[in-house]
Amino acid sequence: MTFASIRFDIYRKVPKDLTQPTTTGAAISIICVTFISTLILIEFDYFITPEIVSELFVGIPESGLADRIPVNIDISILNIDCKYVGIDIQDDLGRHEVGFIDNTLKTTENNELGCQINASFKINRVPGNFHISIHSSHVQPENGDMKHVIHELTFGDSIKLLC
Repeated sequence: MTFASIRFDIYRKVPKDLTQPTTTGAAISIICVTFISTLILIEFDYFITPEIVSELFVGIPESGLADRIPVNIDISILNIDCKYVGIDIQDDLGRHEVGFIDNTLKTTENNELGCQINASFKINRVPGNFHISIHSSHVQPENGDMKHVIHELTFGDSIKLLC
């Protein structure tokens, strides 16, 4: 190194003949080395064994309907009369509605051989299902053909497009 760069050395060595070891200095050195070693071991252990937190919860809002997903369905069942067709809704929170009729409009079509169902309902944010099925246990339709056309099936709030 040149003399110019040595001037910037802030950790200059003290000559050995100017230093004198003491018992207090040795005690402080041992305490510092022990403390630093302990901190290093604790941090290394903390790094190797991370804390794993597993969390599962179902949010049931206090307002009731605020945390539910709106569903809109418009479907035509081509070969079964409206009196036999209904919507079932069930979920893991215990909801089980057979033949759901709130906000449901059934319109006969195809000379009363078919049915168009237009329904709006809200589902909980938990596992579950809804389906269209034949409901009557007393009277069954002659034709069990569930051929259908889905005109609309939406989940969630509608989003306005910026065009």
